[in-house]
Amino acid sequence: MSDDVDAVLDAWWTTLTRALGLEDVPADRGAILGLAGEAAHAVVRPAAPITTFLAGYAAGLAGGSASDVAAAIERSRAATEG
Repeated sequence: MSDDVDAVLDAWWTTLTRALGLEDVPADRGAILGLAGEAAHAVVRPAAPITTFLAGYAAGLAGGSASDVAAAIERSRAATEG
């Protein structure tokens, strides 16, 4: 990613996490973007936001810890592989 894209994403991450009260969200933005890319390519492009939303929702239901987020992302990745 270019520096400009990284800067915009950093600013958006900060804005959105503040708006949602999630300043300390235990998630790796790169892992989320990677999952979105995998879903977009393995399924269809509109699967990217659906997949990331559902992974986040599952992580939240599981407790929302960093390991819950990582596990939800990993399970979602496995699902895109069939």
